[in-house]
Amino acid sequence: MSRVVRGQVLSLKSRPFVEAARAAGASPARIFVRHLLPNLVGPIVVYATLTVPQAILQESFLSFLGIGIKPPLPSWGNMASDGLSELNAYRSHWWLLVTPCAMLALTLLALNFLGEALREMLDPKGRARV
Repeated sequence: MSRVVRGQVLSLKSRPFVEAARAAGASPARIFVRHLLPNLVGPIVVYATLTVPQAILQESFLSFLGIGIKPPLPSWGNMASDGLSELNAYRSHWWLLVTPCAMLALTLLALNFLGEALREMLDPKGRARV
């Protein structure tokens, strides 16, 4: 996250509106609050939104392997691991495996779509709003 913010700040510092504010005599704090911070909010929110699904997936994978959250606490990885043991040739309870995996996939897709929608909405270089 810090590399993304640093890259954005370095990119924004050379933009004409920051140079104009500096030439007008604005203090560095004012330039940061009025010009840099509003342009940094979008990438920060989008980056945070897109890293949440990654953390959820990592946690559920580790729980599925048995080295994540311990079984008294609910986790989609624990539920999928329990459902995997219910698959056999004689009497299969396949829904115990499919349901947590499908809910995990739906949640991850929804959060990714939310992140992409926020990126489109908060992009300062995007299309003009009416």
